[in-house]
Amino acid sequence: MDTSPYYLSDLGTYFGDHSLEFTLYDTLYQAMDAAFPEARVKVQKSQISFYGRHLFAAASLPVRRKKDWPEHCLLVTFGLGERVEDPHIAVAVEPYPNRWTHHVVVSSPEQVDSQLLGWLKDAWLFSEQK
Repeated sequence: MDTSPYYLSDLGTYFGDHSLEFTLYDTLYQAMDAAFPEARVKVQKSQISFYGRHLFAAASLPVRRKKDWPEHCLLVTFGLGERVEDPHIAVAVEPYPNRWTHHVVVSSPEQVDSQLLGWLKDAWLFSEQK
């Protein structure tokens, strides 16, 4: 996956004291690097964004946390053309007609599984069709 020369430094700044969340992110990154080697990743102030031709996924530290979410978790966000109904989807919104943004709370490395990667692959394909 394509990263900037400052990627590791930017990750350190983004995660700061959140070492457990960084471990979750590293698991996600390794899986995404294997699945999307041609993608690029950019660390931003509020999220880490994954791009093909367009943004297709993001990882972030939860800013607005629901009561039942774990204390240490990572929010994985992706867009699709339809809503996915699944217990693992914490929040789904339709900001534009036929464009659904989904948020998955990841609190253990095992949750970066084939189901999540399948949704991310679908998001990649959806974003490439824009």
